Amino acid sequence: MKRFLKAGLVLALIGTGVVSQAATELVIATVNNGHMIEMQKLTPFFEKAYPDIKLKWVTLEEGTLRQRVTTDIATKGGQFDVMTIGLYEAPIWSKKGWLQPIATDAAYDADDLLPAIRAGLSYEGKLYAAPFYGESSMLMYRKDLADKVGFKMPEQPTWVQVKELAGKIHDPKAGVYGMCLRGKPGWGDNMAFLTTLVNTNGGQWFDMQWKPQIDTKP
Repeated sequence: MKRFLKAGLVLALIGTGVVSQAATELVIATVNNGHMIEMQKLTPFFEKAYPDIKLKWVTLEEGTLRQRVTTDIATKGGQFDVMTIGLYEAPIWSKKGWLQPIATDAAYDADDLLPAIRAGLSYEGKLYAAPFYGESSMLMYRKDLADKVGFKMPEQPTWVQVKELAGKIHDPKAGVYGMCLRGKPGWGDNMAFLTTLVNTNGGQWFDMQWKPQIDTKP
């Protein structure tokens, strides 16, 4: 299975007209995962270094965050000054003029970013968001369980082979389940993975004319 980049979190400055409204307080909209909760703990250090700036955090679950920030930026609501968005939104919002380009200098080496992430966060050669982290998907399996059932995992297994291994080692009575995948519904929860799974098997949600392809043959 090839690794794929998921929409990891990036920090984006909202377009002109919003940042200027918050001269002393920056309102930051972010997802409530462990990384961002940990970053909030650094607030006292930031405010000590920049005493004229106060940080206000708004932490939300990913699905709710995407809805709130998309609505806010599309309607120019101005609720947030800095927000965490995904690799998906960055180039689209940049093209619409909703984000400020990041002026890189020697203190921020943009060339040190992973090329795929840097390209995904850029529009017409300009970087519009600073990646906080990038994510990828990979297959991990218990080799001891595979050996026990006599299964040798290929270097690049197909989903059919993954299913075969999962079926062989599946033994709930012994507390062993064949596979663990994301099950929570949502844009960045199970759908990011499910879309890749569909594409891997030659499927797609829509064709180029936006005709649904869900009921087409595999």
